[in-house]
Amino acid sequence: MKTPFEAVALEYGQSKTPRVVAKGQAELAHRIIQEAKRQGIYVAEDPQLLALLSKLDVGEEITQDMYTAVAVILSWVYWLKGMQPGDEKKPDAPQAPAASGFGEVS
Repeated sequence: MKTPFEAVALEYGQSKTPRVVAKGQAELAHRIIQEAKRQGIYVAEDPQLLALLSKLDVGEEITQDMYTAVAVILSWVYWLKGMQPGDEKKPDAPQAPAASGFGEVS
């Protein structure tokens, strides 16, 4: 049986640890990705990280075992936005980094 298409969106910058701000399967997952792209949010396909993130509830911070994988993605997002860590706290800062992950969880 084929696993459902899933998406998990993360936000970082408002708290010390990235947290899940949206998640869903099937049509909802497609809408999360569509909205992320519309807002210029980086979207990555990482089924292994998605499998871990999908265990979290919306509003929940990532766990320590996810730090390295999420840090790699967030460092790429910072680079794409021309930002450095800490820039999101400045008054004229661009929107804090966010990322959406998607794929099929096996």
